[in-house]
Amino acid sequence: MTARFDAIIIGAGQAGPALAGRLTSAGMTVALVERHLFGGTCVNTGCTPTKAMVASAYAAHLARRAADYGVRLPDGVSVDFAAVMARKDAISGKSRDGVESWLRGMERCSVYQGHARFASPREVSVGDESLTADRIFLNVGGRALAPDMLGLSDIRYLTNSSILRLQNLPRRLVVIGGSYIGLEFAQMFRRFGSEVTVIEKGARLASREDEDVSDAIGEILEREGVEIRTGAECIRFEPRGEEIAVGLDCAAGAPEIVGDEVLLAIGRRPNTDDLDVEKAGVELDGRGYVKVDDELRTTAPNIWALGDCNGRGAFTHTAYNDFEIVAANLLDGASRRVSDRIPAYALYTDPPLGRVGLTEAAARAAGYKVRVGVRPMTRVARAVEKGETAGFMKIVVDAERQEILGAAILGVGGDEAIHGILDVMNLGAPYPELEKAVPIHPTVSELIPTVLQEALP
Repeated sequence: MTARFDAIIIGAGQAGPALAGRLTSAGMTVALVERHLFGGTCVNTGCTPTKAMVASAYAAHLARRAADYGVRLPDGVSVDFAAVMARKDAISGKSRDGVESWLRGMERCSVYQGHARFASPREVSVGDESLTADRIFLNVGGRALAPDMLGLSDIRYLTNSSILRLQNLPRRLVVIGGSYIGLEFAQMFRRFGSEVTVIEKGARLASREDEDVSDAIGEILEREGVEIRTGAECIRFEPRGEEIAVGLDCAAGAPEIVGDEVLLAIGRRPNTDDLDVEKAGVELDGRGYVKVDDELRTTAPNIWALGDCNGRGAFTHTAYNDFEIVAANLLDGASRRVSDRIPAYALYTDPPLGRVGLTEAAARAAGYKVRVGVRPMTRVARAVEKGETAGFMKIVVDAERQEILGAAILGVGGDEAIHGILDVMNLGAPYPELEKAVPIHPTVSELIPTVLQEALP
């Protein structure tokens, strides 16, 4: 028997439940299909659990520095790893249960649990059940990439998902990949007490950032005892009893690192390989991402793709914005586009990196006549008062059009302070308007007008 709906949503990640809410509020009947955990990557293996662990790692780090603030801890500092993980699980579980309860209690929404596959452009099978609708929305997310690396199939390894299920703190953790996911885990596990080595094939960490930002991130991690190995060619793996040997060819350093756990953090891939999209006429690109236009429509009529699976953003906030674009265009008569979105994101090391728009290198490559303002956090009163002066603020502007092109705030509160710049960019206001602002003292944000005033060719 076939169940008929006005819309089918495949995946209960960030965009799916919100879209179900808008569609049902508009009077549509909706089938939402989820094959695993409600809430998607963010709630289960991404933002929520990892930032809970980052908070625990920060608490341990601050406790070890207590004497710097005139505070004495007579019994020293130790980390109860089981308690850290239990706290993370409780926070994540509450969010997941909230999403599921909302969906199951939503009027006109039917929840199906199982693996969805296309049977035709308007029909989806879930186990033995068949669902049809005139509109179908893909929100299937992504997962860790595990490429064909020498010896990888011979060892056990962790991903961003499985590392969250560890029962015991690793004595030595080897992180393969020096980008955002790998660096966050590297710092937090170092603060929990593990010895940590980060191995990056490229010449520097976080390679999409400007070189000065990458260098500063590396210095911050190395000061905490994280070993950084860049320019690592021919990475290979070999089991050594209960341990794992990682071989690498670098210009300097030992040719082999041995650890008891290896975290693979070298990219992600979309969950599109088992949807039978060809039966719906939905095309994928060479990496498996769903091809979409500027309004997130796929190559098949009345099928949209939202979130990580469309390759147009890899963050919770971009997935939610995908929902906003689709809902506004479908229900409100709007014409919103992905290309209107100003890219912004954060790296949640401590201190965090808040990023928006173009890097300095990208702006120069694009031919802009740039001015750049930089202020070290050692000259930010709020950072000095908090005893957290690592990093710097950097703003890149177009000297001719007086537009802010991008910014990086690597420092305490950088993930929050960056929004003042993002808001001005979204408004399209010329940067001299922000120079006139009178921000609150003492804050990190108060230095933004000063950095702009000091911007040099």
